[in-house]
Amino acid sequence: MDTVKAKLQAALKEAMLNKDNFRRDVVRLMQSAVKQVEIDTRKELTDDEVLSILQKEVKKRRESIEEAKKVGRTDIADNETAEVNVIEAFLPKQLSREEILVLAKEAVTTSGATSAKEIGKVMSILMPKVKGLADGGLVNQVVKELLN
Repeated sequence: MDTVKAKLQAALKEAMLNKDNFRRDVVRLMQSAVKQVEIDTRKELTDDEVLSILQKEVKKRRESIEEAKKVGRTDIADNETAEVNVIEAFLPKQLSREEILVLAKEAVTTSGATSAKEIGKVMSILMPKVKGLADGGLVNQVVKELLN
């Protein structure tokens, strides 16, 4: 199987051949983010580490989308949304809210948690299962709803 970095490189070539400047620029941004971390840490990154960087980039853009919408800048929000869509193509399929709910119920049962004060117990069981497959904020929200 190709590495995530190889997929990024292939996507860059494809975007350049198709003269898709937007996709090309987003892929280059992701490659430079990965390269910067490799330079900072002075080591070759694993696929999991590269995926983690891509997830951070998606999270940054989602936060930017929220801020842009608050101040009425739909042009910025639309651009950021398009970037998120390009980046998400390189990430594993995200779990739906229903799938997270099933896993969260299982974790609550396993941990024996009964109140919102014990959210840490549940999250410590649940997060390793959903790492990279679900947004932590959404997972936290689902667990809070279950415990309240």
